[in-house]
Amino acid sequence: MSNTIEAHQASLRPATRGDLPAIERLLTSSGLPTAGVTDALGGFLVAESVADRRIVGVVGLEHCCDEYALLRSTAVEPDWRGTGLGRRLVTHAIAEAESRGIKALYLLTTTAERYFPTFGFVKTSREAVPDEVRQSVEFREACPASATVMTLELG
Repeated sequence: MSNTIEAHQASLRPATRGDLPAIERLLTSSGLPTAGVTDALGGFLVAESVADRRIVGVVGLEHCCDEYALLRSTAVEPDWRGTGLGRRLVTHAIAEAESRGIKALYLLTTTAERYFPTFGFVKTSREAVPDEVRQSVEFREACPASATVMTLELG
């Protein structure tokens, strides 16, 4: 695919059950876990290519309770990286969390510790993460103990 602006137009929309296979393929090819995605799918957002209607990006908000959510499963197809699509997805997810009254977002990453601070995320320790978030599949099983933990205070 060429790098023209026209070739990289995507629309954002809530994920549906029918998107699950494409989401899982994108996460797997990006080296991200798929554990818990099915249960959290209601908080997922996909980017769909305007040209061919395929899923080219994804981000998930996993609500852990009324106050906290986990930002997870942020991935963009390789030929769409560098187009600003990842930034659009994350920005939309943060705005959605704020609109729902979430007080703080948390995330785990093994590869993007330099990317998420551009949104205001700061490193924290696993011990500082609320129990409701630590009970998520992502914290308990899916991500290695060596993953960087980050948080973003909202509102």
